[in-house]
Amino acid sequence: MRLSILDQVPLTEHAPTVPEALSSGLQLAQEAENLGYHRIWFAEHHHSKSFASAAPEMMTALALERTKSIRIGTGAILLPYYQGQKVAEAMGLLAAVHPDRVDIGVGRAALSDPHYAQKIAGLVHDLDADHQPSDCEPAGRLWVLGAGGSTAPLPGMLGAGYVHGHFLRPSGAESATRAYREAAANAGHRAHTVLAVRFATADTEDKAQALADALLLWRVRKDFGNDGPIPSLSTAASYRWSDQERARAAERREALIVGTPDAVRDQLLALAQAHGADELMLNTLVCDPADRLDAYRLLAQSFGS
Repeated sequence: MRLSILDQVPLTEHAPTVPEALSSGLQLAQEAENLGYHRIWFAEHHHSKSFASAAPEMMTALALERTKSIRIGTGAILLPYYQGQKVAEAMGLLAAVHPDRVDIGVGRAALSDPHYAQKIAGLVHDLDADHQPSDCEPAGRLWVLGAGGSTAPLPGMLGAGYVHGHFLRPSGAESATRAYREAAANAGHRAHTVLAVRFATADTEDKAQALADALLLWRVRKDFGNDGPIPSLSTAASYRWSDQERARAAERREALIVGTPDAVRDQLLALAQAHGADELMLNTLVCDPADRLDAYRLLAQSFGS
């Protein structure tokens, strides 16, 4: 099972400024390479008080210069904001300097774009000309991210890879990945299925649960309009939850894998099998960068990376 990382470049109580968050994200790319992760992608968020990366293509460029072998990419460029040609040219430039290390992940989140399918088809066509065929990577090294399921057949038909955001919407994920694989098979393409999962782990069960509680506190606050940095363990431990917040936290916990590294590994493998995924893209949000690095390190060790 290939393991990869999705980094949202979080702002936290421990690292509350954009420069600190960006530095932590770039350091994570270097550590991910040392730990044997297959790829690391950087997300795109705008006007956020939780995340610092508004330009994942720039984070990709900076991380490529600091690493040697790990694949690095965007997870995802929000395609409705941009012309497809600009995305192809910018990412193609990076690929020319760092041959076959650059991934182009695109998505639309909740944005509307009547030309979305045409843009993706154009990207596959333009980017594929710059790459040799590979059994391990999709055409053009292009990946389409989705969570609702409606997008899933499109990359299958076009030969692109598909990444399903389980951590955004776990319900319906199995049907979405199945629809992608069926569309790829019908079009004569090899399927490349990745499941993006959020987790919390530590060397003890108590520490893992504490990290999960802090993550859920951030998520619940955000749900109720209080966008802000990832809280510390002490902030979460002293927080007085309302009944409404506790109910929402219980709902959000369904999309979170929590436990010791071996327990998390077993749950992740079960999810991958159920969804037909050949790769897991992992995401954790914790306040202390040291705890975040420990989580990825412990999980890589549990998988035997």
